[in-house]
Amino acid sequence: MAAAKKNKATEPRIYDSFIVGAGISGICAAYKMKKEGYHDFRIIEKAHRVGGTWRENTYPGCGCDVPSSLYSFSFAPSSKWSHLFARQPEILAYLEEVSKEFGIEELIEFGTELDNAQWDESRHVWVLDITSNGKTSQTLARTVVFATGPITEAQIPNLPGLESFKGEMFHSAKWNHDYDLAGKRVAVIGTGASAIQFVPQIQPKVKELHVFQRTAPWVLPKPDMNLGDTSKQVIDKLPIIQKTWRKAVAQSLNVINFGLRNPVALKPVSSAAKQLLRVQVKDKALRKAVTPDFTLGCKRILFANNYYPALQASNANLIPHGLVEVDGNTVIAANGERHEVDVIIWGTGFEVSHPPIGRKVINANGERLSDLWKDTSPEAYLGATMKDVPNAFLVLGPNVLVYDSFIGLAEAQLDYIIDGLKKIKAEGISRLTINPGVLQRHNEKVQKHLKGTVFNSGGCKSYYLDQNGRNFAAWPWSLAELKKRLSDFALPDYDVQYGVKEKQNAA
Repeated sequence: MAAAKKNKATEPRIYDSFIVGAGISGICAAYKMKKEGYHDFRIIEKAHRVGGTWRENTYPGCGCDVPSSLYSFSFAPSSKWSHLFARQPEILAYLEEVSKEFGIEELIEFGTELDNAQWDESRHVWVLDITSNGKTSQTLARTVVFATGPITEAQIPNLPGLESFKGEMFHSAKWNHDYDLAGKRVAVIGTGASAIQFVPQIQPKVKELHVFQRTAPWVLPKPDMNLGDTSKQVIDKLPIIQKTWRKAVAQSLNVINFGLRNPVALKPVSSAAKQLLRVQVKDKALRKAVTPDFTLGCKRILFANNYYPALQASNANLIPHGLVEVDGNTVIAANGERHEVDVIIWGTGFEVSHPPIGRKVINANGERLSDLWKDTSPEAYLGATMKDVPNAFLVLGPNVLVYDSFIGLAEAQLDYIIDGLKKIKAEGISRLTINPGVLQRHNEKVQKHLKGTVFNSGGCKSYYLDQNGRNFAAWPWSLAELKKRLSDFALPDYDVQYGVKEKQNAA
């Protein structure tokens, strides 16, 4: 009897679930688990505070391009936004406030990173190697939620001569706030969402600003305004205003999404935007250089009121070509144009076509996901479950992106995921994986319907398309349709084993 008790005491603990990441998705996952009475889980975060991409991106002018009324959890609306479009510091403060208010922060193991996650077929558990404060340990969990997000790995091109550059160099997602840009000659590489926000902020400070643009983006006026204390007080006292505002913004984004699925509907907007450019940019050569040559919406639509004025400043120089080489402190464009600079700022975005978490996950066949994705495109069912990856869920995975709030998308997916976790626990399921046939039919249908969207037919090369030319990111239907599909975790879509391993262990 004593020996039996001793053996039982030394058996490793197996958690019901394990959450990786404490950004938007991780916070939401923990909240929803707690709400459903699901408490036997661990949540880890490699950084020392919550926030995810809003913690990492602190560049000047950083903010959201989705109206702030939608950029909050449905269970925690905020009346504190200073503008119609929230700024990075207040979004980060909001996420920290939510994590404290709902008792999530105290559950998070900060400074703890996932090194490896491997499915153990013999026990039907995930074996998770984690490092905290330089010490490595192992945890077992029946299920895992990878809430690591799609915008985590900064991307810097490997260009000839880059190692010869002797000046200051950093990515927008790793902004060096200790370096003073005043009076410096600066090269900005890229004209995506980050660059159009920080370029106007640094332009007045620098001596020379050289902006390298491979493809001219669509930059539309941003309908932003300061809300002021009175407006915030009214919104706080009358929640119906917040709800009405949120609904109105959601409806306007639905209109945009309709246009993205039906490019013909966007032609009047494109024509109006080009006419507006004639007013915004007086110089004909510059106007020609910043005029997009693809259908509106093919690449991410950007919003700014101060970007074009910054490009027209006397110290600014738009180079309508990509950077191809660095020779010492000289940057060289594709057309041979050369400029000597003190600083290179990379506005080159993130590695999103292959979720970075894939480098740390080994599936039921002993294959690392990143190795499988080298020559193929990542696939998932409703962006949440992957082939041969049992009892694991991915938040904001392949082909669920809709032009909307990431918070809203994460909430919808997590409702589906938590429903799955509850069914796994309630029905004694030891192994659950998406049925290959269901996955194949789903993705064939997704790719078929994406052909007519602006992402695939708009004449541009965007991050929506991977190296195979396959659209791995976008959802081809409405947000309402996505939420409908995510409203029920249908077990018939999955291959399920009921408690087989538990019974074997008990025997």
